[in-house]
Amino acid sequence: MQIQRFQPGPRMSQLVVFGNFGFMAGQVASDTSLDVKGQTAQILAKIDALLAEAGSDKTKILSANIWLADAASFADMNEVWDAWVPKEHAPARACVESKLAFPQYTVEIAVIAAI
Repeated sequence: MQIQRFQPGPRMSQLVVFGNFGFMAGQVASDTSLDVKGQTAQILAKIDALLAEAGSDKTKILSANIWLADAASFADMNEVWDAWVPKEHAPARACVESKLAFPQYTVEIAVIAAI
């Protein structure tokens, strides 16, 4: 089987497709001046774009991992997430509080999707 790499870089690819599965790198916001709602919205838009590039969409997300810099922002992140997830297509999901790579990030999301 062929492996496809989308937006490859020297350290990682943003999405790797093998067979009918797409494995996405953790996505973070481009504009870190935004609050957790704004960063979440930016990340979800990036996820939409990457999935579209691979010929998939958010209805095919199988699993999501979400890291929050502060668990107190859980409800705010979920407000944006819940509005984005298609009805009856919610993936399996884990969400934890974690120190992120850089302090300006409030949230990071990675997904695995069917392609």
